[in-house]
Amino acid sequence: MRLVIKGGRIIDPRNGLDTVGDLLVEDGVIAWCGQHLPDAMALDGDVVFDASGLIVAPGLIDMHVHLREPGFEYKETIESGGRAAAAGGFTAVVPMPNTNPATDNRAMVEFVARRARETSPVRVWPTVAATRGNENELMSEIADAKEAGAVAVTDDAFPLQSAELTRRVMEYCATFDLPLLTHCEDKTMTRGGVMNEGLVSTLMGLKGMPRAAEEIQVARNIRLAELTGCRLHILHISTARSIELVREAKRRGVSVTCETCPQYFTLTDESALGYDTMVKCSPPVRTAEDVDAVRAGLADGTIDAIATDHAPHAAHEKECEFQAAAFGMVGLETALGLVLTRLVHAGVIGLADAIRKMTVAPASILGIPGGHLSVQSPADITIIDPDERWTVDPEAFQSRARNTPFAGWELRGRAVATIVGGQIVHGDLVRAPRGRVRA
Repeated sequence: MRLVIKGGRIIDPRNGLDTVGDLLVEDGVIAWCGQHLPDAMALDGDVVFDASGLIVAPGLIDMHVHLREPGFEYKETIESGGRAAAAGGFTAVVPMPNTNPATDNRAMVEFVARRARETSPVRVWPTVAATRGNENELMSEIADAKEAGAVAVTDDAFPLQSAELTRRVMEYCATFDLPLLTHCEDKTMTRGGVMNEGLVSTLMGLKGMPRAAEEIQVARNIRLAELTGCRLHILHISTARSIELVREAKRRGVSVTCETCPQYFTLTDESALGYDTMVKCSPPVRTAEDVDAVRAGLADGTIDAIATDHAPHAAHEKECEFQAAAFGMVGLETALGLVLTRLVHAGVIGLADAIRKMTVAPASILGIPGGHLSVQSPADITIIDPDERWTVDPEAFQSRARNTPFAGWELRGRAVATIVGGQIVHGDLVRAPRGRVRA
């Protein structure tokens, strides 16, 4: 099928393109992208979608999700997580390796990749755990995992506590040219903690997780990256001081990048008042000062990427007392709406910058294809209505999970169609009325 997406605002940060124009998809690749499709290239029988008033962007890439398979399929599967990604406008996702068994060897990386090919409507790029079984003791077989398709090494929910082990992992990552994605948390400072440490945790009578627990590991990991030459990427950065540490490191030329997630530029610890377990996540949402710092870090480029840390849980794991509830919230189906509502429409960052942080930036950090609309590249495309107002309804999620603190929020802007390799995996361009589709 040849598909012409006509008259949309095409934004492709990697190629410096921001123009109203046309895009032609043929045989799964982008055959034309520019201001006006030449008459000679248009054929009878082309499916033409009028995208006037919509944004035509490279397919969004989420570099930090949890698909829970194998081991926790009651929360999410690669298939259901893939559907959720497509509904949220993502054409590719990067699952963390804290599965059961852990994704810590060639066979497990191959399993994730095979299941993705069989069931997921979007691309899935596997990662490998930094240590066997996520146990913080013996390193995983990094070279083998890379050969099998792993695009990064990560400790994620099991942060490396030993500086010496972290150094050795970084040396292997540098040798095999893989980025190390680190969840920065000194566990000796957060044991038993369930939310940000501060006035609100005191008022609620809950044990807090100090910001210093994150900042100490950010500082340590930056120093080790300097020592080893490893490409360091800091997952879900959340505190003002952490961001300043990254900013200082970048000034010195250290190879460090970082991401944040919508909850860290949207929520504060006061959101937990009333003991709302949907707000509980790790790192915890912080204070208004930290939210301002995250927004400033996004605006000045210190924070490179926006991910979701999509963390699905079953109802019984959240519908319990705050101390016992699981950490994490789903995010694939709300991320774009929150970015547009809280960052773009609020004037924190521009639309092109938001798209950059959700497309070419994660692709560049991970060294994976995608994130642009170059001719002859795979047709991974997200079509966005930047002004559509909608209300978050967890019961309508494609994810198996419903754990979101954003239920009932009105957001402005969403993905109306998602295309992967020329195939429409969300939305219905063919039968849609002129210029608009509905999920």
